[in-house]
Amino acid sequence: MEFIDPNLIPARTLYTGAKMPAVGMGTFGSDHAAPEEVSAAVAGAIRVGYRHFDCAACYGNEAQIGEVFAEAFSEGEVRREELFIVSKVWNDMHGQGDVLLACAKTLKDLQLEALDMYYVHWPFPNYHPPKCDVSERNPDSRPFSTERFMTTWRQMERLVDMGLTRHIGMSNMTIPKLEAVLPLCRIKPAAIEMELHPCFQQQELFDYCREREIQVVGFCPLGSPDRPERDRTPEDIADIELPEIRRIAESHGIHPALVCIKWAVQRGQTPIPFSVKERNYTANLKCVTEDPLTSEEMEVIGGLERDNRLVKGQVFLWPGAGDWRDLWDLKGTIAGAG
Repeated sequence: MEFIDPNLIPARTLYTGAKMPAVGMGTFGSDHAAPEEVSAAVAGAIRVGYRHFDCAACYGNEAQIGEVFAEAFSEGEVRREELFIVSKVWNDMHGQGDVLLACAKTLKDLQLEALDMYYVHWPFPNYHPPKCDVSERNPDSRPFSTERFMTTWRQMERLVDMGLTRHIGMSNMTIPKLEAVLPLCRIKPAAIEMELHPCFQQQELFDYCREREIQVVGFCPLGSPDRPERDRTPEDIADIELPEIRRIAESHGIHPALVCIKWAVQRGQTPIPFSVKERNYTANLKCVTEDPLTSEEMEVIGGLERDNRLVKGQVFLWPGAGDWRDLWDLKGTIAGAG
């Protein structure tokens, strides 16, 4: 097993002054990898040199990952303060008092006293069960509401006050939603997770967050070739199969996936790729410590925008909604808001 010195990994400075490693390991494997596989990969990733782990309650593997963290700490493999550990509150825990309960369970499962970041996973309380079909709809789903979201966010702020998380963040947001809630926040988000890969760069939202000192964290950095079937549509583009990406990969002698990760880190976002294979997760980390992309290559990738959203979120639609585009406020206003 190869070890990559964590000090060689670029760091992002949050508005609080805290440092976040610029590459994290995602742990979403609930649709294709068993909890034991994911936790074994986390154990290997710690030994390889990863120091940033992106978890979530709905992934169904936090208890197994917690065992890995506890063992790593007890054996002196890594100190708690060396890790940046993230989790997220799921959609079915947005009610008054629920966020504290959700965070408490996550902390118990992960065997931690506090998190480094806790995100609101989706900005509405629309729940779907694991491994659901793309056609499934929850009749209790509702469109985004500023009032409901702020009820959840006030609880998130309270978690910071209580010392249960150092930072709080948001995920799967849009500019209209952020315009509605940011002026109301007592504690602003330190980071926002969003889908980001060469064919879906979200430049306007990316710039909006950066201008407000909110760190951008990108999921699906490789174009998510293993994403669930419910998030696949015929028009989807596979980033790592684009000839431009493959040509750049060939010139560097690397896999096209690593081009996507290099691009993400050099652009300024924090990618959180996931793999259960040691060879892959080692390469995902190591690639940002050597042989950077040239400015010309960065410019080529910058021109690959195809508005190719992969995680469309159809299962979160509410009764009366049109299609998945309503979730993302593509008309510039919050769809369904009353």
